[in-house]
Amino acid sequence: MSNLDRQAALSVCGGRGFVVAEPVRELLTPRHVRLGESTEVRRLLPNLGRRMVGAWAFVDHYGPDDIADEPGMQVPPHPHMGLQTVSWLHEGEVLHRDSLGSLETIRPRELGLMTSGRAISHSEESPRPHAALLHGAQLWVALPDAHRTVEPHFQHHKDLPTVTAPGLTATVILGTLDDATSPGTAYTPIVGADLALSSGAEARLPLDPDFEYAVLSMSGEAEVDGVPVLPGSMLYLGCGRSELPLRATSDAGLMLLGGEPFEEEIVMWWNFVGRTQDEITQAREDWMSGDRFGAVRGYDGAPLPAPALPPVPLKPRGRVR
Repeated sequence: MSNLDRQAALSVCGGRGFVVAEPVRELLTPRHVRLGESTEVRRLLPNLGRRMVGAWAFVDHYGPDDIADEPGMQVPPHPHMGLQTVSWLHEGEVLHRDSLGSLETIRPRELGLMTSGRAISHSEESPRPHAALLHGAQLWVALPDAHRTVEPHFQHHKDLPTVTAPGLTATVILGTLDDATSPGTAYTPIVGADLALSSGAEARLPLDPDFEYAVLSMSGEAEVDGVPVLPGSMLYLGCGRSELPLRATSDAGLMLLGGEPFEEEIVMWWNFVGRTQDEITQAREDWMSGDRFGAVRGYDGAPLPAPALPPVPLKPRGRVR
Protein backbone atom coordinates (compact mmCIF):
# COMPACT_ATOMS: atom_id res chain seq x y z
CA MET A 1 0.00 0.00 0.00
CA SER A 2 1.10 3.54 -0.64
CA ASN A 3 1.70 6.27 1.85
CA LEU A 4 -0.57 8.92 0.30
CA ASP A 5 0.51 11.68 2.67
CA ARG A 6 1.31 14.68 0.49
CA GLN A 7 3.60 16.06 3.20
CA ALA A 8 5.47 12.86 3.96
CA ALA A 9 8.11 13.20 6.67
CA LEU A 10 11.69 12.09 6.15
CA SER A 11 12.74 10.05 9.18
CA VAL A 12 15.51 7.85 10.50
CA CYS A 13 14.34 4.47 11.82
CA GLY A 14 15.90 1.23 12.97
CA GLY A 15 19.03 0.76 15.02
CA ARG A 16 18.52 0.19 18.74
CA GLY A 17 17.84 3.80 19.64
CA PHE A 18 14.15 3.20 20.36
CA VAL A 19 14.27 -0.46 21.42
CA VAL A 20 13.07 -1.21 24.94
CA ALA A 21 15.14 -4.11 26.28
CA GLU A 22 12.57 -5.20 28.87
CA PRO A 23 8.83 -5.92 28.93
CA VAL A 24 6.67 -2.77 28.77
CA ARG A 25 3.05 -1.89 28.01
CA GLU A 26 3.10 1.16 25.73
CA LEU A 27 -0.26 1.93 24.10
CA LEU A 28 0.13 3.65 20.73
CA THR A 29 -2.51 6.09 19.48
CA PRO A 30 -3.11 6.04 15.71
CA ARG A 31 -2.96 8.96 13.29
CA HIS A 32 -5.92 9.15 10.88
CA VAL A 33 -4.95 9.42 7.20
CA ARG A 34 -7.21 9.58 4.12
CA LEU A 35 -6.49 6.91 1.52
CA GLY A 36 -8.31 7.48 -1.75
CA GLU A 37 -11.93 8.58 -2.04
CA SER A 38 -13.63 6.42 0.57
CA THR A 39 -11.00 4.84 2.82
CA GLU A 40 -9.52 6.27 6.02
CA VAL A 41 -6.69 4.41 7.72
CA ARG A 42 -5.39 4.44 11.27
CA ARG A 43 -1.59 4.69 11.07
CA LEU A 44 0.19 2.99 14.00
CA LEU A 45 3.74 2.89 12.62
CA PRO A 46 5.75 5.01 12.27
CA ASN A 47 4.49 6.65 15.45
CA LEU A 48 5.79 9.45 17.63
CA GLY A 49 8.58 7.81 19.63
CA ARG A 50 8.02 4.35 18.13
CA ARG A 51 9.37 3.94 14.61
CA MET A 52 9.72 0.17 14.20
CA VAL A 53 8.95 -3.18 15.83
CA GLY A 54 11.64 -5.60 14.69
CA ALA A 55 11.73 -5.13 10.92
CA TRP A 56 8.08 -3.97 10.84
CA ALA A 57 8.30 -0.33 9.76
CA PHE A 58 4.77 0.69 8.71
CA VAL A 59 1.33 -0.39 9.95
CA ASP A 60 -2.06 0.86 8.73
CA HIS A 61 -5.39 -0.50 10.01
CA TYR A 62 -8.57 0.26 8.07
CA GLY A 63 -12.26 -0.57 8.37
CA PRO A 64 -14.54 -2.22 8.72
CA ASP A 65 -15.89 0.23 6.10
CA ASP A 66 -19.21 -0.07 4.30
CA ILE A 67 -18.22 0.38 0.65
CA ALA A 68 -21.33 -1.17 -0.92
CA ASP A 69 -22.10 2.08 -2.76
CA GLU A 70 -18.53 3.42 -2.82
CA PRO A 71 -15.50 2.77 -5.03
CA GLY A 72 -13.66 1.33 -2.03
CA MET A 73 -9.88 1.18 -2.06
CA GLN A 74 -8.39 3.04 -5.01
CA VAL A 75 -4.62 3.41 -4.78
CA PRO A 76 -3.03 4.40 -8.13
CA PRO A 77 0.30 2.99 -9.34
CA HIS A 78 3.13 4.07 -7.05
CA PRO A 79 6.73 2.97 -6.36
CA HIS A 80 8.47 1.05 -3.58
CA MET A 81 12.09 0.16 -2.82
CA GLY A 82 13.95 -1.49 0.04
CA LEU A 83 10.92 -3.08 1.69
CA GLN A 84 8.23 -5.75 1.61
CA THR A 85 4.51 -4.96 1.64
CA VAL A 86 2.16 -7.30 3.52
CA SER A 87 -1.55 -7.19 2.63
CA TRP A 88 -3.88 -8.80 5.20
CA LEU A 89 -7.68 -8.78 5.08
CA HIS A 90 -10.45 -9.74 7.48
CA GLU A 91 -13.24 -8.69 5.08
CA GLY A 92 -13.44 -7.72 1.41
CA GLU A 93 -11.01 -8.12 -1.47
CA VAL A 94 -8.09 -6.15 -2.89
CA LEU A 95 -6.94 -6.43 -6.51
CA HIS A 96 -3.14 -6.19 -6.78
CA ARG A 97 -1.34 -5.23 -10.00
CA ASP A 98 2.38 -4.59 -10.31
CA SER A 99 5.08 -3.72 -12.81
CA LEU A 100 6.15 -7.39 -13.01
CA GLY A 101 2.77 -8.21 -14.57
CA SER A 102 1.28 -9.77 -11.41
CA LEU A 103 -2.51 -9.66 -11.19
CA GLU A 104 -4.02 -11.22 -8.05
CA THR A 105 -7.15 -10.78 -5.98
CA ILE A 106 -6.29 -11.03 -2.28
CA ARG A 107 -9.09 -12.30 -0.04
CA PRO A 108 -9.53 -12.60 3.74
CA ARG A 109 -6.70 -14.42 5.52
CA GLU A 110 -4.64 -14.83 2.37
CA LEU A 111 -1.11 -13.43 2.30
CA GLY A 112 -0.21 -10.90 -0.36
CA LEU A 113 3.54 -10.34 -0.02
CA MET A 114 5.39 -8.02 -2.38
CA THR A 115 9.17 -7.72 -2.11
CA SER A 116 10.18 -4.47 -3.74
CA GLY A 117 13.93 -4.99 -3.52
CA ARG A 118 15.71 -2.55 -5.81
CA ALA A 119 12.48 -1.19 -7.37
CA ILE A 120 8.85 -2.04 -8.17
CA SER A 121 5.57 -0.24 -8.67
CA HIS A 122 2.03 -1.47 -8.01
CA SER A 123 -1.60 -0.45 -7.58
CA GLU A 124 -4.33 -1.64 -5.23
CA GLU A 125 -8.06 -1.36 -5.73
CA SER A 126 -11.34 -2.87 -4.71
CA PRO A 127 -12.57 -5.15 -7.53
CA ARG A 128 -15.69 -4.29 -9.51
CA PRO A 129 -18.09 -5.51 -8.27
CA HIS A 130 -16.84 -5.88 -4.69
CA ALA A 131 -18.02 -6.98 -1.27
CA ALA A 132 -19.95 -4.55 0.93
CA LEU A 133 -17.32 -4.41 3.70
CA LEU A 134 -13.59 -3.73 3.63
CA HIS A 135 -11.45 -4.42 6.70
CA GLY A 136 -7.78 -5.16 6.95
CA ALA A 137 -4.22 -4.07 7.60
CA GLN A 138 -1.34 -3.03 5.38
CA LEU A 139 2.19 -3.40 6.69
CA TRP A 140 5.76 -2.88 5.53
CA VAL A 141 8.86 -4.86 6.46
CA ALA A 142 12.24 -3.16 6.03
CA LEU A 143 14.79 -5.23 4.11
CA PRO A 144 18.27 -5.58 5.63
CA ASP A 145 21.21 -4.19 3.70
CA ALA A 146 22.24 -7.59 2.33
CA HIS A 147 18.87 -8.07 0.63
CA ARG A 148 17.50 -4.60 -0.04
CA THR A 149 18.41 -4.70 -3.74
CA VAL A 150 17.10 -8.21 -4.48
CA GLU A 151 15.07 -8.73 -7.62
CA PRO A 152 11.47 -7.68 -6.97
CA HIS A 153 8.86 -10.43 -6.70
CA PHE A 154 5.28 -11.04 -5.56
CA GLN A 155 3.91 -13.98 -3.57
CA HIS A 156 0.27 -14.93 -2.94
CA HIS A 157 -0.31 -17.67 -0.36
CA LYS A 158 -3.85 -18.88 0.25
CA ASP A 159 -2.96 -21.60 2.77
CA LEU A 160 -1.03 -20.60 5.88
CA PRO A 161 -0.05 -22.65 8.95
CA THR A 162 -1.89 -22.24 12.25
CA VAL A 163 -1.17 -22.64 15.95
CA THR A 164 -4.18 -23.53 18.10
CA ALA A 165 -5.14 -23.54 21.76
CA PRO A 166 -8.57 -23.60 23.45
CA GLY A 167 -10.36 -20.49 22.18
CA LEU A 168 -7.40 -19.33 20.07
CA THR A 169 -6.35 -19.81 16.45
CA ALA A 170 -3.13 -18.11 15.39
CA THR A 171 -2.49 -17.93 11.63
CA VAL A 172 1.20 -17.42 10.88
CA ILE A 173 1.46 -14.69 8.24
CA LEU A 174 5.22 -14.22 8.15
CA GLY A 175 8.13 -15.82 9.97
CA THR A 176 7.76 -18.45 12.70
CA LEU A 177 5.52 -18.85 15.73
CA ASP A 178 5.78 -21.92 18.01
CA ASP A 179 7.45 -24.04 15.28
CA ALA A 180 4.88 -23.08 12.60
CA THR A 181 6.50 -21.20 9.70
CA SER A 182 4.83 -19.14 6.99
CA PRO A 183 5.65 -19.93 3.34
CA GLY A 184 6.21 -16.22 2.75
CA THR A 185 9.85 -15.25 2.19
CA ALA A 186 11.37 -13.48 5.21
CA TYR A 187 14.78 -11.79 5.24
CA THR A 188 15.15 -11.17 8.99
CA PRO A 189 14.12 -13.11 12.14
CA ILE A 190 10.49 -11.99 12.30
CA VAL A 191 6.94 -13.00 13.13
CA GLY A 192 3.53 -11.78 12.04
CA ALA A 193 0.44 -13.69 13.14
CA ASP A 194 -3.33 -13.20 13.02
CA LEU A 195 -4.93 -14.12 16.37
CA ALA A 196 -8.61 -15.10 16.46
CA LEU A 197 -9.95 -15.40 20.02
CA SER A 198 -13.36 -16.68 21.09
CA SER A 199 -15.38 -14.80 23.72
CA GLY A 200 -14.16 -15.77 27.18
CA ALA A 201 -10.91 -17.30 25.91
CA GLU A 202 -7.75 -17.05 28.00
CA ALA A 203 -4.46 -18.13 26.50
CA ARG A 204 -0.71 -17.67 26.88
CA LEU A 205 1.08 -17.28 23.57
CA PRO A 206 4.74 -18.46 23.41
CA LEU A 207 7.22 -15.71 22.50
CA ASP A 208 10.95 -15.38 21.80
CA PRO A 209 12.64 -13.29 24.56
CA ASP A 210 15.11 -11.89 21.99
CA PHE A 211 12.32 -10.37 19.90
CA GLU A 212 10.51 -7.09 20.49
CA TYR A 213 6.74 -7.28 20.04
CA ALA A 214 3.56 -5.29 19.54
CA VAL A 215 -0.09 -6.31 19.22
CA LEU A 216 -2.54 -4.55 16.89
CA SER A 217 -6.24 -4.86 17.72
CA MET A 218 -8.36 -5.51 14.64
CA SER A 219 -11.79 -6.15 16.21
CA GLY A 220 -13.65 -7.05 19.39
CA GLU A 221 -12.68 -6.61 23.03
CA ALA A 222 -9.49 -8.17 24.37
CA GLU A 223 -6.83 -7.67 27.00
CA VAL A 224 -3.15 -8.09 26.17
CA ASP A 225 -1.04 -8.70 29.29
CA GLY A 226 -3.89 -7.18 31.27
CA VAL A 227 -4.20 -4.04 29.11
CA PRO A 228 -7.49 -3.47 27.21
CA VAL A 229 -6.62 -2.88 23.54
CA LEU A 230 -9.41 -1.35 21.46
CA PRO A 231 -9.76 -1.88 17.70
CA GLY A 232 -7.42 0.39 15.76
CA SER A 233 -4.88 0.73 18.58
CA MET A 234 -1.58 -1.05 19.14
CA LEU A 235 0.23 -2.09 22.33
CA TYR A 236 4.04 -2.08 22.21
CA LEU A 237 5.45 -4.78 24.48
CA GLY A 238 9.24 -4.38 24.36
CA CYS A 239 11.63 -7.37 24.62
CA GLY A 240 12.35 -10.06 27.18
CA ARG A 241 9.04 -11.96 27.11
CA SER A 242 8.74 -15.73 26.87
CA GLU A 243 4.93 -15.71 26.76
CA LEU A 244 2.04 -13.30 26.34
CA PRO A 245 -1.21 -13.53 28.33
CA LEU A 246 -4.34 -12.91 26.24
CA ARG A 247 -7.96 -12.64 27.37
CA ALA A 248 -11.03 -11.95 25.21
CA THR A 249 -14.31 -10.56 26.57
CA SER A 250 -15.93 -10.92 23.13
CA ASP A 251 -14.90 -12.60 19.89
CA ALA A 252 -11.75 -10.65 19.02
CA GLY A 253 -9.14 -10.32 16.28
CA LEU A 254 -5.54 -9.27 16.98
CA MET A 255 -2.29 -9.17 15.03
CA LEU A 256 0.99 -10.10 16.71
CA LEU A 257 4.03 -8.35 15.21
CA GLY A 258 7.56 -9.03 16.33
CA GLY A 259 11.13 -9.69 15.42
CA GLU A 260 14.75 -9.18 16.39
CA PRO A 261 15.40 -5.45 16.84
CA PHE A 262 16.48 -4.05 13.48
CA GLU A 263 20.19 -3.27 13.85
CA GLU A 264 20.62 -0.98 10.86
CA GLU A 265 19.53 2.63 10.71
CA ILE A 266 17.29 3.30 7.72
CA VAL A 267 15.91 6.42 6.09
CA MET A 268 12.21 6.15 5.30
CA TRP A 269 10.26 8.64 3.20
CA TRP A 270 6.98 8.31 1.32
CA ASN A 271 7.14 4.77 -0.16
CA PHE A 272 10.90 4.31 -0.04
CA VAL A 273 13.29 2.74 2.45
CA GLY A 274 16.96 3.60 1.94
CA ARG A 275 20.10 4.30 3.91
CA THR A 276 20.85 7.90 2.95
CA GLN A 277 18.91 11.00 2.00
CA ASP A 278 20.69 10.97 -1.36
CA GLU A 279 19.25 7.51 -2.12
CA ILE A 280 15.75 8.79 -1.34
CA THR A 281 16.24 11.87 -3.52
CA GLN A 282 17.45 9.72 -6.42
CA ALA A 283 14.51 7.30 -6.06
CA ARG A 284 12.06 10.20 -6.20
CA GLU A 285 13.71 11.53 -9.37
CA ASP A 286 13.67 8.05 -10.93
CA TRP A 287 9.95 7.67 -10.24
CA MET A 288 9.07 11.07 -11.63
CA SER A 289 11.20 10.95 -14.78
CA GLY A 290 12.65 7.49 -15.37
CA ASP A 291 11.74 3.85 -15.96
CA ARG A 292 13.49 2.27 -12.96
CA PHE A 293 10.22 1.27 -11.27
CA GLY A 294 8.53 -0.07 -14.39
CA ALA A 295 4.89 0.47 -15.39
CA VAL A 296 1.65 -0.99 -14.03
CA ARG A 297 -0.60 -2.14 -16.88
CA GLY A 298 -4.38 -2.25 -16.66
CA TYR A 299 -5.07 0.29 -13.90
CA ASP A 300 -7.69 2.85 -14.95
CA GLY A 301 -5.91 6.02 -13.91
CA ALA A 302 -2.64 7.91 -13.81
CA PRO A 303 0.31 6.98 -11.57
CA LEU A 304 0.65 8.73 -8.23
CA PRO A 305 3.06 11.71 -8.32
CA ALA A 306 5.67 11.91 -5.58
CA PRO A 307 5.31 14.70 -3.00
CA ALA A 308 8.03 17.29 -2.56
CA LEU A 309 10.92 16.33 -0.33
CA PRO A 310 10.99 18.28 2.94
CA PRO A 311 13.89 20.72 3.39
CA VAL A 312 14.36 19.83 7.08
CA PRO A 313 17.59 17.87 7.71
CA LEU A 314 17.49 14.53 9.49
CA LYS A 315 17.80 14.58 13.27
CA PRO A 316 20.09 12.27 15.25
CA ARG A 317 18.52 9.36 17.07
CA GLY A 318 18.12 8.89 20.80
CA ARG A 319 19.77 6.31 23.04
CA VAL A 320 18.71 2.82 23.92
CA ARG A 321 16.10 2.81 26.69
